[in-house]
Amino acid sequence: MYIRKQIFQGAGNESLFLWGARQTGKTTLLKECYADSLYFDLLLNDVFEQLQRNPSALREIILATNLAKPVIIDEIQRIPALLNEVHWLITNKNIQFILSGSSPRKILRSGANLLGGRALRYELYPLIYKEIPDFDLKRALNFGLLPRHYLSDNPEKLISAYIGSYLQDEIMAEAKIRNINSFSRFLEAAAFSNGEIVNYTNIATECGVSAPTVRDYFQILIDTLTGRFLPSFQKKPKRRVILSPKFYYFDIGIANYLLKRKSIEPGGEAFGKVFEHFIFHEIYTYSNYSGLHFPVSYWRTASQIEVDFILGDHEVAIEVKATQQANPRHLKGLKSFAEEYNVKKLILVSNDLFPRLIGNITIMPWKTFLDKLWSGEIIGYPSP
Repeated sequence: MYIRKQIFQGAGNESLFLWGARQTGKTTLLKECYADSLYFDLLLNDVFEQLQRNPSALREIILATNLAKPVIIDEIQRIPALLNEVHWLITNKNIQFILSGSSPRKILRSGANLLGGRALRYELYPLIYKEIPDFDLKRALNFGLLPRHYLSDNPEKLISAYIGSYLQDEIMAEAKIRNINSFSRFLEAAAFSNGEIVNYTNIATECGVSAPTVRDYFQILIDTLTGRFLPSFQKKPKRRVILSPKFYYFDIGIANYLLKRKSIEPGGEAFGKVFEHFIFHEIYTYSNYSGLHFPVSYWRTASQIEVDFILGDHEVAIEVKATQQANPRHLKGLKSFAEEYNVKKLILVSNDLFPRLIGNITIMPWKTFLDKLWSGEIIGYPSP
C-alpha cells in the first residue's frame, strides 16, 4: 500500500477541492483518510441521477445525518449545480466538504458557483519516489507513475486503454471537440514537444489546424490536468533569453506511449529526456504537496545555454543529466546562470554513485537529491 504525501497541508477544518487526472488515486486516498465520512460517488448511476434531478436532495440528506467528519463528493464536476447547495451548507451549517474530481474545466467554463473562496484547492498527482517501497526507476521511466500502470504486469494495454477512453474520448467530449482526427494528431504532436519549447505554428502544420486552435488544445490539456507548462525564467536578464514555455504531460508513461517509445534503458537515446521528466515531476509535486508553492521555471539563452529547472526566485538552479559520471562540461549552464544571478544552491542531478563537489556546484545522485528534496533540504518547508 502507498502512503501518499498529499496530506492537505494547511487545510485545517476548511473545505477543499481535490483535483487530479483519472487514476491518480483520489478515491483511494479519500477513503483511507476519511473512512467514516458521508460519501457521494457521482460515478454511481443511482446517486448521479438522484442528485442531478434534485440537487436539493444533497442538503436534505446532510441535514438528516449526524456528521463527525467531512462530507465527500467525488466527481463533483459531473453536477456543478450541487455547488450552490454546498455553498449554503458551508455558510449556514458550517459543514466541511471535500469535493474531488478529475477536471475543473467543466465547472470553470460553466460559470458554476466556485464557493467564493470558501474551499481551498489541492491536487493529487501520479506516484512519487518517496511513496513507493522498493522504488524501481526503470519501471517508472518506462511505464509512468499512475498507480495501476506502475504495478501492472501488462501496463502497455492499460496505458492504451487510458489514452483511448480518457484522453481521447472523455476529454474530447468534455471540451466539445468536433474535429476528432485533428485532436488525436495533436495529442501525438504534443508528445513530441514533451520537455521541449512549444512551437504552436509547427504543431498546427502537423495537425492541419490553425495555431490558435493548437493553443486551445494545449489549454484543454492544462484545464483537464493532463499537461502543464514550464515557464521560462525571465527576471532582469543580462542576456537575451527564450520566452516560450516548455510543455510536459502529467505522466511519463502517457508521453512514452504517444511517442511509441519501446524499452527505455540507461544510455539509450530517450533515457535522458525521460529521466529529466521524472525529476520535474518530483519537483513540481513537492512544490504543491509541501504547501510552499514555489515557482518552477527553466532558463535558456538565445545562444542555447540552458538550466533545466530554476526553483523559486533563483534560489536553486538544477541541471539534470542521465550520465553516470558528471564532469565539468555538464556544468556550463549552471555556471552561466550563477554569473548572472545570486543563487543559493547549484545542483547537478545525475546517476553518479556518490555526491561530489566541483567548485560551488554539488553533484547529487538522483536518490540523494530526492531524499533531500522531500526532507526540505533543497528548498525548505515554511516556518511553523
